[in-house]
Amino acid sequence: MSQCFDENWWPLPPVNVQSLTHSDQTGLCDIGKVEKNVALRGKATQSDRYDSDFGAAYNAIDGNRESDYAAGSCAVTEQQTNPWWRVDLLNTYIVTSITVTNRRDCCPERLDGAEIHVGSSLINNGDDNPVVAVLPHIPAGRSLTINFSSRVQGRYVSVVLPGTGRLLTICEVEVYGYYAPTGENLALQGKATQSSLHGTEIAYNAIDGNRGTDWSTCSHTKANLNPWCAVISSIPPGFTQGFDCNGMDGRYVTIVIPARTEYLHVCEVEVYGSVLD
Repeated sequence: MSQCFDENWWPLPPVNVQSLTHSDQTGLCDIGKVEKNVALRGKATQSDRYDSDFGAAYNAIDGNRESDYAAGSCAVTEQQTNPWWRVDLLNTYIVTSITVTNRRDCCPERLDGAEIHVGSSLINNGDDNPVVAVLPHIPAGRSLTINFSSRVQGRYVSVVLPGTGRLLTICEVEVYGYYAPTGENLALQGKATQSSLHGTEIAYNAIDGNRGTDWSTCSHTKANLNPWCAVISSIPPGFTQGFDCNGMDGRYVTIVIPARTEYLHVCEVEVYGSVLD
């Protein structure tokens, strides 16, 4: 049976919480919201490969936390200066957490002090991307999860072991997150509806890409009741106001005037976010 417990280990400022778990396959610890391991879709490479039948970079993103080197599921470099391992996620993601599994059968201290870089540059093999965490000592065969409270975004996740005569061994790297926003107004691709129609001001007018505030470019209901998504206190006539939804997931965006009979006028609704899997 696996166990979970917190450790007072704090890497760099973006890191909020870390949890240490056993890496056996008989019952992994619940680490909160379930998100997909996007590293499984990626392509891995490393500075060099240890001269053996094992140790390929891909082994660290094969979805297997097996931490015995002889089982063939760990990535290992040659002994060198600043060895590195990197996964190309093939798209830009907002990274919410990273889990690293250390080797069980030998030399767990080799991973001590490894830096995790996340970004979208391949300059200096990705080493120039921001450092988002520095690994403490991870006991043999254990997995360390790093949760990010600040925005961490990028296409490449690198593990770099600074120093001379270092040998990098990683048995699994899991990267959890979601596609980064593109800046595209997703509402333009949607379909609009409303509780009722007043005159000719149809629901579609509020997602036609036109911020014009004359009644002919707005949607307009009859006097109805209820629901809400964002509470709008007061927006002056002809003005635009934005709301930060803090990463809410959903398919439907609804604007409602609650608890009173009222006409609802909306001239444009723009929705920005990420396409979820």
